[in-house]
Amino acid sequence: MTSASTSAEPAAARLAASAPWDAEADDALVCLAVRDETHDVKTFVLAPKEPRRFAYAPGQFLTFSFEVGGETIHRCYTISSAPTRPNAVSFTVKRVPGGPVSNWLHDNLKPGSVVRALGPMGEFSCFTHPAKKYLLLSGGSGVTPMMSMARTFHDLGEARDVAFVHSARSPADIVFRGELETIARLDPGFRFHAVCETDSPNETWTGPKGRLSLDILREAVPDFLEREVFVCGPKPYMDAVRAMLKEAGFDMARHHQESFDFGELPEAEQEAAAEAGKELDAEAAPTGGVRTFRVEFAKTRRVLECPENETVLDAARKAGIRLPSSCAKGLCGTCKSKLTSGTVAMTHAGGIRQREIDAGMALLCCSKPTSDLVVER
Repeated sequence: MTSASTSAEPAAARLAASAPWDAEADDALVCLAVRDETHDVKTFVLAPKEPRRFAYAPGQFLTFSFEVGGETIHRCYTISSAPTRPNAVSFTVKRVPGGPVSNWLHDNLKPGSVVRALGPMGEFSCFTHPAKKYLLLSGGSGVTPMMSMARTFHDLGEARDVAFVHSARSPADIVFRGELETIARLDPGFRFHAVCETDSPNETWTGPKGRLSLDILREAVPDFLEREVFVCGPKPYMDAVRAMLKEAGFDMARHHQESFDFGELPEAEQEAAAEAGKELDAEAAPTGGVRTFRVEFAKTRRVLECPENETVLDAARKAGIRLPSSCAKGLCGTCKSKLTSGTVAMTHAGGIRQREIDAGMALLCCSKPTSDLVVER
């Protein structure tokens, strides 16, 4: 093959890229491929227009900006690909009934589509908590950070003891099943176990059935008490796992779970509404001379009073106003909003770029008002 023919091949150019991807310089990512993982789960493969290399820790996430129905919506998705394959990046999404973003992605994001992304971010990674033996526990679409970790160790040929236990509704809902079974076949240090609640139409499940229990965990991973544990999935799943590990006497200092919900789950929305209701019903504490400012949401025409020592997001929740939010730490960018007028004191953790701040954007979860505000929401 001549050098000319090599340089003419786009894949060769992508592999030859030496410069790292920098979201501050270019946040546009092009969809290269869409892959069906299950009947309602798709993986989207992305890369910059100009060949660049991605650097991240397995388990980290990206914050995306999607234009849905004329509105910009921010969502966080874990990277499901591995940093050992740095020339493209993937995220995997389950279609959620009524979910505005997941349905839009499944129906509209095609090869050639362009989305904007910020990151990578997050500390939920095996690189942050190194160990000789790992236990990866996932439920549903919580499989994505675990898949990135599993792929990374496999690609590196690391002699690492990894037990991966995934919970799914049925055999048809086991995301990445074929690849995980292949890794387990090829790597003697890697074990994969699936737990299914029920059979699927085309397969009777012969493995552990029901929901993950202490008995099932002990059977699958007898030495789980000796492992570094990572957990990701719907909140009820993570709560149940936490309670189960505590009951077993696990050292919870070696328990790590994702700090925010990746799905657009009705349960999470109901909990947020219930929390807001409780706070709204609670008697307000005396402010003791603390100034309050008027906050107006221009699109919904809602108005609230926000003390200067409280974030706009917290004040909105107390007033029963639902705003998009996820990490509540200034990390993910989900609550990013345009301030039409007014100023805030914002202490963020990387979820917003300086040029966005200069353009009047703010993260409501970590912004306290220093004047009256008008928010473009």
